[in-house]
Amino acid sequence: MSQQGARLATCRIDGTTTWGLVRDDGFVNLGARLEDRYRSLKDVIEAEALQKAVDAGLKTSADYPLSALTYLPPIVAPQKIICIGVNYPDRNEEYKDGQTAATYPSIFLRFPNSFVGHGQNLIRPPESEQLDYEGEITLVIGKAGRRIDRAQALDHVAAVTLCNEGTLRDWLRHARFNVTQGKNFDRSGSLGPWVVPFSGEDQIGDIRLTTRVNGEIRQDDRTSRMIYDFRYLISYVSTFTTLVPGDLIVTGTPTGAGARFSPPIWLKPGDVVEVEAEGIGVLRNGIEDEAV
Repeated sequence: MSQQGARLATCRIDGTTTWGLVRDDGFVNLGARLEDRYRSLKDVIEAEALQKAVDAGLKTSADYPLSALTYLPPIVAPQKIICIGVNYPDRNEEYKDGQTAATYPSIFLRFPNSFVGHGQNLIRPPESEQLDYEGEITLVIGKAGRRIDRAQALDHVAAVTLCNEGTLRDWLRHARFNVTQGKNFDRSGSLGPWVVPFSGEDQIGDIRLTTRVNGEIRQDDRTSRMIYDFRYLISYVSTFTTLVPGDLIVTGTPTGAGARFSPPIWLKPGDVVEVEAEGIGVLRNGIEDEAV
C-alpha cells in the first residue's frame, strides 16, 4: 500500500482513544506503537510523517478487527474548521432569497463538537426538525502558511477526508448576516471515516462526490465543477488567517440538499446518510433524536 489510498483513522477501542492504519484485514494500532513520538494523528501531520506512519502500519500484523473500532473525527481538536458555502453550480438558487451569487466565497466556522465520526448517529435536536445533509470534500492542512500563493497552495495539504456538514436550516435565518447557529448544533454533522494522504492535484481535481439518503442519490457532482477550486480556497483563506497543521477546510456541497425539494425533505430518525467520493471512501451515519 502506497501513501496514496492509505487510510489513517482516529478511533476508540475498549474505551481508549487511539489512531492507526485501517487495512482490509484489520486495524494497526499505531497510537500504541508510536506513542513516544506521535500521540495523535494531528501530531503525525505536524511532523510531516504520514508516509512513515503508513510504512510502519504495513510492517506488522493487524491488532484488531475492523468491527472493534468506534470511529471518531480523524483530527482531534483542530485549531480551525473553516467551511465554504455555495461552491457548486445551482447552489445559490437553493437559498431562495433572491440574491445573486457572491464575488467571493461564503465562509463560516464550525466547532469540533458539532461533528461525530463515521458510523455514529447525527443528532436531531428538539429545537428543530429541519436537519439537512451536505456532503463535502475536506482538506487537511499539513504545512503552516499565511498569504499562500495559489501556485503553491496544494503544497500545504497533508490529507483529505469527507464531511457531512449537517445543518439546521431554520436556525440559519435567526439573524441577518450569519449562519453560525444552524451550523453548530452538537453532533449534527460528521467527519471521516479516515484521512487519505494527499498525493497531488490529480487525486481530487476531478472526482465524483455523491450523497445518498437511504440508498437514494440526492447529491451528485464533480469537484472540477466547483466555483472556487481548492487552490483558490487555500490562497483566499490564508489571506486573513494563518493556516496551521490540522486545520480543516470543508470545501462546499453540490446541489440537492433536502431544502431544495418542494416540500423540503428533512432527515428523520432511522435515516442513513452516505457521503462518497472516489479514492477517499464512504462516510456513513444514521439519524436519531436527541435524548432530553
